[in-house]
Amino acid sequence: MSSQSPSESSPRAWEQVLAQLERMLVSGEVRPGQRLPGERALAADLGVGRSSVREALRVMEALGLLRAQTGSGPNAGAMIVARPTGGMSMLMRMQVAAQGFPVSDVVRTRLVLESEVMRTLAARRPAADLAAAVELLHSMDDRTLSATEFLILDSQFHVALADAAGNQVVAAMMAGLRESIESYVVAGADATTWPVTCTRLREEHRGLVDAVEAGDPQLAERRILDHIRGYYEGIGA
Repeated sequence: MSSQSPSESSPRAWEQVLAQLERMLVSGEVRPGQRLPGERALAADLGVGRSSVREALRVMEALGLLRAQTGSGPNAGAMIVARPTGGMSMLMRMQVAAQGFPVSDVVRTRLVLESEVMRTLAARRPAADLAAAVELLHSMDDRTLSATEFLILDSQFHVALADAAGNQVVAAMMAGLRESIESYVVAGADATTWPVTCTRLREEHRGLVDAVEAGDPQLAERRILDHIRGYYEGIGA
């Protein structure tokens, strides 16, 4: 005989709402960019209280799956967003903060993902569009940037490369991984050696773009591995 109580063995009402919303997304009944039915309608359709619907929607908003707009009129209500990176980033940040994901594991995962990104970009024919990444390179040339400002642009540069590779899952994971250890990376920037480090990072970033534009997957992979390992070894990760 099971020792679980009904509350332990059966899903809570808001979890049932989440499950139903998932089914609506999978079936195509609700699509990214489309607004969900109002709380009252969802509660009636699902046979739950409005508070349960509200709780489920708050969970989805926290996960980055929808954007809520208060008030009334055509723009009010909750809209499914097309690219939910926020939830993944939040999860990873919390796990790293709670030491559930060691920084060393995050770094190794970056090596795997970014190697694939660089190989894909360098092998692509016709050549991948690197305009967004190159624009960020130009922004990082500003000598007045603080270490924090530079490293934020650095993060955006790596995510822009992942975007250019065209795999949205990898791009979302990349964004989450970068954000999860952003504070660690910034804290590791030694003010005394930062000018030298910053110059080296600029050169390495341009080397990454050059390898992609040369259409050399092996060179692109080698450079991204050296780039990531070199930085984290330098800050003792």
